[in-house]
Order: sequence, then C-alpha cells, then structure tokens
Amino acid sequence: MGRNAQHGAAPGQPGSAIQAGEPAVESHGGVTLNQLLAKLPPGVEMLHDGGNGSGLLRWVEPSELADPTPYLLDGEFLLTAGLPFVGGSAETADHGVAERPDAAGAAGEAPGVASDATGDADAYVRRLVKAGVVALGFGLEPYFSAVPDSVVAACARHNLTLLQVPSTVPFAAIGLEFSRLLESDNAKLFRHLADTNRQLMRAVLSARPEHELLAALAQRVPVWAMLIGADGRVRARAGSGVETAALQPLLGRLLGGSGPRVEMDSLDRPGSGLVFGHPLRSARDANLGALVLGSDVPLTPAQNSVVSSAVGLLELLVRQRTSGSLAPSQLATALLLHPDSMNSGGTRHINGLRDLLAQSTSSTRSGPLRVIQGIRAAQSSPAAQDIRPGQAAGRAGESPVRELLQWRRLFDTKLVELTDYGFAAVTRLRVDDALLAEVEKLGWRVVIGDPSELTDLGSAYQRVTALRQRVQTTGKSARVGEVAWTVTGLLGQEAGSMLAGRLLEPVLSQESGRRTAQLSLLRAWLGENGNWDATAKALGLHRNSVRRQVNAVAELLDADLNQAQVRAELWIALQYVDELQAGT
Repeated sequence: MGRNAQHGAAPGQPGSAIQAGEPAVESHGGVTLNQLLAKLPPGVEMLHDGGNGSGLLRWVEPSELADPTPYLLDGEFLLTAGLPFVGGSAETADHGVAERPDAAGAAGEAPGVASDATGDADAYVRRLVKAGVVALGFGLEPYFSAVPDSVVAACARHNLTLLQVPSTVPFAAIGLEFSRLLESDNAKLFRHLADTNRQLMRAVLSARPEHELLAALAQRVPVWAMLIGADGRVRARAGSGVETAALQPLLGRLLGGSGPRVEMDSLDRPGSGLVFGHPLRSARDANLGALVLGSDVPLTPAQNSVVSSAVGLLELLVRQRTSGSLAPSQLATALLLHPDSMNSGGTRHINGLRDLLAQSTSSTRSGPLRVIQGIRAAQSSPAAQDIRPGQAAGRAGESPVRELLQWRRLFDTKLVELTDYGFAAVTRLRVDDALLAEVEKLGWRVVIGDPSELTDLGSAYQRVTALRQRVQTTGKSARVGEVAWTVTGLLGQEAGSMLAGRLLEPVLSQESGRRTAQLSLLRAWLGENGNWDATAKALGLHRNSVRRQVNAVAELLDADLNQAQVRAELWIALQYVDELQAGT
C-alpha cells in the first residue's frame, strides 16, 4: 500500500505528492529545495516537511554508506535506496523487503548492519542533521517497497525533510534536473548582476551620485545603507538605517584601521541584526569614509558581489571629491592668468574649466550651477530671535573659517566667499525648501540664482545682486526665477511702501474723501501720460478742471510734474498706496 493511502495526507501536507506546478521562490544565487521539488515527477512524495524548502541546495548526492557524513558538505540533498537500514528486524517484516537478485540467502540482515533498525534510523538521521543535510530522499526498490516507519519517525523527530522516490524515478534523473536548474540559475544570476551594475553606473552619473547609488543598492539588496564621511557625519542614506550614535564603535574601527576589510557588529533593532561596514580608502590607504549596511539575514554571494561593486564605485566618488579639493586652486589660477579665456579660449580650454568647476562643486560632471548670496537677517527678526547663542555657526563673532566651512558643507561646494554683506557661493544644488529652511534657521536670508552655465555665471551674479537689497529690506529669501523682473517686482513690498509714504505724504495726510479724490486724479493723469483731454474723459470732468486740480496736487507735493523722473517715481509710488493704507 502506498504511503499516501496509509497516512491519508492532503495535498501540500507531509505525505502528499510533490506538485510539479507549484511556484518556487525566485532566488538569485542558488537553487532552493522548493525549486528542485517543483521540477520532479509527481510520483515523488513528501513524507515529512522540515520547513526548509527555501534553503539553498549545494548538491544532490546519492550514498549507501551507513555513515556518509564524512563525505558530505552542508546544504546537500542526500539520496539512498535504504541499504543502511536492511536487516532481519520486524521493520523489514512489516514493510516487506523486496527480493534482491544479489541476495545470498533469505531476507535477513545485511553483513555488518545492526539489527536494531529503530536505533540505526535515529542515529543515521541525527548525523545527517548535524552535517547540515537539507533533505533525505528514500528510493523504493530493490530493498524496500515503502519507507520504514523508523526512518519516517526519526526524520519527524529531528525535523529533516523526507521524500519517497519511486522506482520509476532514477537518482540520476534527480541529479540531472538539479544540474539544469543550477545552470539556468547561473544564467539568471549573470543577467541580474549585469542589470544591477548598469543601474549602479547610472546612479553614479546622476546629479546626486551618492544618494542615487545607495538607493539603487537598497533596491537590489535587502539592506539599509549609510554613507559616512571621514568626519563621521552621514553624507547619504537609503532605507531606515539607525542613528549614528549606535554605530560609533563600528565607525571607530572602520575609520581608525587600515587596509581592505569588513567590520561586523550587531544591534538590537529591527533590520540591524547584522551590521557590516566597508571602509572607503584612497590610493594610499587613507580613510575617506565608510559604507555601513544593515540586515537581519546574511547576504548571498550574489548580493555580496553587488555590495562590492557599490563599494568600488563609492571609493571612486570619494577619491574624486578628495582630488576635487585641488580643483578650486587650479580654476582660480587659470582664470587669474587668463582672465579672457572664457570668452576667447578654445573648446578644449572651456571644457577643462567646466571640469574644474564641476569638481569644485562636488560633482562628477559639468552641469547647471546656481549663484547664492546670503544676508544675515536683522537681529530683530523673529527667526533671529529664536536662535539661541552658540546654537549654530554663522552668527556674529564666530570664526570666519568655521562659517566658511559651514556654507561649504550646506551647499556642497568649495566655491564660497565671505563678503561684507554675508557670503556668496556657487553650487550645483537646487536649494530646495528643506535646505532653505535650514539656512534660515541659522538666521540668514538668501538670494537663489537661476540655473546657469560657466560662461553665464557673471550675468547670474548680477541678477542675484539686483535682488539682494530687496531681501535685506523685506527680510525674506528670494529666488531669481520666481521674481517678476519689473520695477515693482524688484523693489518689493516694503521698499515700495516706504517710497509711497515718503513721496505722497502731503496727499496721504489729508482727510479721507479729499485724499481719495486726489490719488485717483493723479493716477489717471499719469496713466494717460499727462494728456488733459484723455484724463478728463476718463474721469468725466472738464479739461480745465483737470488742469486746475493737477496743478493743485503738484503744488501740494512741491514737485515739477513736467519732469519725466518725477512722473516715474510718483507712478511707482502709486502702485503701493493701497498696501500702505491697508497697513495703517
């Protein structure tokens, strides 16, 4: 009677036939037991499921030795026809030992085999489990017509996956199927690694290479990742990660050691059961930083290969940043000795300047840049009052070097100048709202330029400078790309209101009705460019009345309205009268 009938097992449970169509878990880096079982004929039955179907198989090995463990490696699938269990016990009587064509006598004990089948089975299975065997396949015939109960019980006791292999499935067929899967998996692995390497290379060529590289790494390998600079600060991260305080012992070893190595640690946090760090080194073995990864499970060889590729690319990036510290001096020398080179230099020279400029702004390739000007906010402003003494660098009285390094860090550039009004910088960053908020929290306001190429940086600087007075007056940061390039747009609300209050004060100080009438008259007359008839028509008055009232306003303002500059200033001031009156 077959094992399914004896035990009445349901499909998918221990004792059921293996379904060839069951999906196997995709794996990049080896063949799993589930993958192999899904490819075997339906006649192969699982008598006990050890729950390790997702475990990787190293090899499929047939053996009839009573103790094959000295010749096995961990992760093997062992196949046996049952010779180690042949003997003259009740076990063989219950299951009916098959007639052996090579038997010298009655179905009794095989030479050298103990008769205690139960004890032999338990010891045999215990040795297999200790040796790291993934599963045991028991072949029927020529020795047994069914798997002995002692073997089934021993496998259940020690939780070793047990499979019954019918005589119609040769052991060689199982080994051949494993070889095919292994070959197919290797091909998939190579394709996977090639795709991963392409993604890593695209990340390196992006505008934020470290951030994109870590994001690609975390997407391909189940880890969180943190890039730590030589100063111990986080430069980029992907995934949840942990606080740097928890990594200090590991970072101490990484940044203090020498030579290629992997430092290991373990944290009692989700996703951080295994924490491992790779130092990023210069060509002369100076520590430039570290890549720290965390996971709860060991990485496969394929995943470790991806990590090694990422470490190599990050080393190139940080080495480029280190060599980039020399770029500003090279760039300054080239521009000082050849001041007209950007206009008259050849393509090769301009490209060389672009490369030096890219290195000076912590980039791997040339691209659009922004000019930034920073102005210290008024000490009476709410933002400045919120800052506690010593809270951050950049406050009055602090070291200029510290302040310079602060702006270099925040804007990720080496092109920073301290000025009488604050600072100026050239950066490749977009200066998003988060970075802007961080700068303003330090008590500063900034003018952010529009994207510009090398040859347009001078004009970009002029556009930023044109807005600096507005930022100083209003106490609000501004972006060149968001400002209306008109007189009123550049002047700003606060400065315009001050102008209106100064020029129109004699009119504004009158009672409401007279003030409104005179402002309407002046606005209409200036809007019609001083044309008496057009103004009279617009206001519904006689032209002589218009002339008389305009002359009265001119006398009140003590202004010569025949002068174009006076008219222009009054017209601009009128644009801010409504806001001025609303604020009073």
